[in-house]
Amino acid sequence: MAAKGANLAARWMILGEWRAHPMRVVTAGVAIAIGVALGLAVHLVNASALSEFSRAVSTVNGDAELQVRASSPTGFDENLYPRLAQLSGVGAASPVIELKAVTERPGEQITVLGLDVLRAAAVTPSLIGRPVVAQGEGAHGPTSEAAFGEDAVFLSEAALEGRALGQRIELTSGGRKASFRIAGVASGIGEGRKIAVLDIAAAQWRLGEIGRLQRIDLKLTEGVDEGRMREAIAAVLPADAQLVTRESEARRSDSLSRAYRVNLDMLALMALLTGGFLVYSAQSLSVARRRPQFALLRVLGVRRRALMSQVLAEGISVGLVGGIAGLALGFGLASGALRLLGGDLGGGYFGDTRPELVFSPAAGAVFLILGLLTAIVGSLAPAREASRAQPAVALKNTGDAVDPRVSPRIWPALVLLSVGGAAAFAPAIGGIPLLGYGSMALLLAGGVAAMPWLARVLLAPIHRLSLGWVAVDLAFKRLWGAPSQAAVALCGIVASTSLMVAMAVMVSSFRGSVDDWLQQLLPADLYMRVEAAGSGGGFDPATQAALAGAPGVARLVFLKTTNLTLAADQPPLAVLVRPMVGPRADGGQPMIGGALTPPPGEVPVWVSEPAAWLYGWRPGQRIVLPIDGAKSFFVAGVWRDYARQHGAVALDDADYTRLTGDGWRTEGSIDLMEGRSASEVTQALRARLPADIASRVTFAEPRTLRAFALRIFDRSFAVTYGLEAISILVGLAGVAATVSAQTLARTKEFGMLRHLGVRRGQIIAMLVTEGALLGAVGVVAGIGLGLIMSQVLIHVVNPQSFHWTMETKLPWGLLSSVAGGLVVAAAGTALLAGRRALSADAVRAVREDW
Repeated sequence: MAAKGANLAARWMILGEWRAHPMRVVTAGVAIAIGVALGLAVHLVNASALSEFSRAVSTVNGDAELQVRASSPTGFDENLYPRLAQLSGVGAASPVIELKAVTERPGEQITVLGLDVLRAAAVTPSLIGRPVVAQGEGAHGPTSEAAFGEDAVFLSEAALEGRALGQRIELTSGGRKASFRIAGVASGIGEGRKIAVLDIAAAQWRLGEIGRLQRIDLKLTEGVDEGRMREAIAAVLPADAQLVTRESEARRSDSLSRAYRVNLDMLALMALLTGGFLVYSAQSLSVARRRPQFALLRVLGVRRRALMSQVLAEGISVGLVGGIAGLALGFGLASGALRLLGGDLGGGYFGDTRPELVFSPAAGAVFLILGLLTAIVGSLAPAREASRAQPAVALKNTGDAVDPRVSPRIWPALVLLSVGGAAAFAPAIGGIPLLGYGSMALLLAGGVAAMPWLARVLLAPIHRLSLGWVAVDLAFKRLWGAPSQAAVALCGIVASTSLMVAMAVMVSSFRGSVDDWLQQLLPADLYMRVEAAGSGGGFDPATQAALAGAPGVARLVFLKTTNLTLAADQPPLAVLVRPMVGPRADGGQPMIGGALTPPPGEVPVWVSEPAAWLYGWRPGQRIVLPIDGAKSFFVAGVWRDYARQHGAVALDDADYTRLTGDGWRTEGSIDLMEGRSASEVTQALRARLPADIASRVTFAEPRTLRAFALRIFDRSFAVTYGLEAISILVGLAGVAATVSAQTLARTKEFGMLRHLGVRRGQIIAMLVTEGALLGAVGVVAGIGLGLIMSQVLIHVVNPQSFHWTMETKLPWGLLSSVAGGLVVAAAGTALLAGRRALSADAVRAVREDW
């Protein structure tokens, strides 16, 4: 019976507390909901995008058991095909030409697959499907003649859109243009993929790929040991070919955007961590206000464990409600993000894909549990405080739980800060800066744990001050006499402020460093490039000579970018072809440190900072790249590159042409003659462009390119900006709820002051002073801790995630406005809450409740 009465009393206390201070509970619940929603939304979008990307890759790859793929777009010698087909254990092999091409439609790109239809039917039947062949005049009908025709092409449904069977389509790849008749529809191709399938002989002959293949699809004999076959196949591969498995392809797809996805996940969870501190703040204030009630329950026989369970139950309720609301909000955010930002959340990793959003019950359960755990952890310390209170003391003492003359312990905070600082120097785990994020969490916990001590240090001197103004003197004495309540208020302010500052400084530093890098990278007066050049050729040597002699051109440097695949499970490495040595060097690569002179006979390359991180390359080292077979190169230096996360190497254009025989270029940087304008030189250059590429050549001045690059940056960080804004709003709400709760809990104190003759306006001024002072102290501490955490983001998390470094650039305008906003929010909330608290009659305010 006693237990039943205690449970009833507990429920009454919980509901009564929530009715008395709903804003505090709502704020904590909303913080949990926001954290769960952001984490779930990022996870759902990432999972949907990866699934869509995998389907796109599998559409082009077919359903081969193993593949041999070229390390570069130029392919490998087709003589490798019979060697692989004759290996014991290979049941069937299908040679494939895989090219990127442009069509006669402006801006349209298409993937061209040249197949041996009979062999592909045995290895990758999904690429063949059941062709729907054109009927009637000019069509071959549903016969094999259509599939083997030298000008016949089968288009996927997406590529066929706006075209009719029997019409012609122009495909341009590698500078070669050919016209094909649309013979039918390749119905086996997945929805939304622009793919053209034609006979392999026609692809080699008409698109300039004689003697070359881009891949070979393999089907193994039933029952053969796949591991042994992998070793046997790898043993006969040349340096410019690699064995690709379904597992390695999945790892490559995952690694393409893994760092970006993990960082967004972690930033979203930081919002959940902020919610945990707000739960702690709300629960601590609630426990402090109800200390006499808990003491009475102890006197009536309620056990300590029951009190602790009651406070934990309150936290669990907040976490459960917030978590469920967060699941619904997260699904809505994910749906909106896919429509507005695409499957890569603006990161640019998957193009403009708009995958279908699929809810994952398992992911929802995980984030709901995370929300509950956050609320429980945030309630643990207040619950222990409620259970440990001495009934005899607590019944009479309604003031602060901590004697202001006793100095709080600082060593727990120092331990957390020390361990957090040490974790910042730890290496990444599996390419993910797990300990870097752990360092941030420990630093945050240490900073919050130091608040009681810091509050005492900062507030101790003020109680000796006497300014002669009653309101200010009362505020000083109050803050010194209730240090634990001040510390609780500071915890919420510091937690939200520090995370917001850390993100703001990181983004500002990154954007500023990118802007500085662009200034160095674009020294010329004018730039031109061929759109979709990777599939449509570019400037041949004759065109280059003609353009270089155009009126008004003082100097024209041609460039090119291509790709090399060094590992089957890693994204490709970019190769930048440009003048790097001698008088023709354009100086466009911002070097980190000095450059080395290669020994005689050695071919130099300059590697990007991400490439140096990923592959361990250092100046003076010799590396092997699949160029001209397997060629050894001398690393002459490292350059800064914010455009290619997965690494790049710069190779002098003369060396590249000598090694590959490729004299085509796709970009150009132009220095103008004095007195000539960019518009007139652009007009002169356009007059000399060949007709087949003139419509695809674009010109831009450096300022336009910088503005475009920064727009891409802002789009990539749109989600980060959103998280930053949410952190500011949560911080403001947390400050408002904390100050409001503390103010409303002091109704008896205000009543006593009114009996002593303190005027209503003086009490309100006292509260405003307290709020502003607490806000100012919290902002100073939060900004200081946030600056420390930002250095972990800048110098640990970013290099370990994206493999680039940057300089710290502080957003002074944002920091000052947020600091002022938090101080005003604390003072304003205290003002509003004080007016509400003072509305009660002074006599009733000091009346004993029992």
